[in-house]
Amino acid sequence: MDLLIALTLFVLAVFLGVELITKVPPTLHTPLMSGSNAISGITIVGALLAAGAGHSTFTAMLGFIAVTLAMINVVGGFLVTHRMLHMFGPKRRRPTSTQQKTTEGQS
Repeated sequence: MDLLIALTLFVLAVFLGVELITKVPPTLHTPLMSGSNAISGITIVGALLAAGAGHSTFTAMLGFIAVTLAMINVVGGFLVTHRMLHMFGPKRRRPTSTQQKTTEGQS
């Protein structure tokens, strides 16, 4: 692929990504992020293939960087999803001060 075409595609992808992210409302950001973990998993497979292809040292380094960044994205996405799911779980009730006094008096 010609360098100019590759650079043009990269600039368009960055512009499109920024436009899409800024248009997503905050209430949908976390569910969409958890859904994008599958896409990052595909990125990890592609990065592993690029890193292990044995073309050149530069390709291996770019593949390693891609694997590292995609893994950070996947782990972060799962942590945010886990936290989000706990927000919708049952609420734990804290004992009030009168309940604490009665339980302390019983012991």
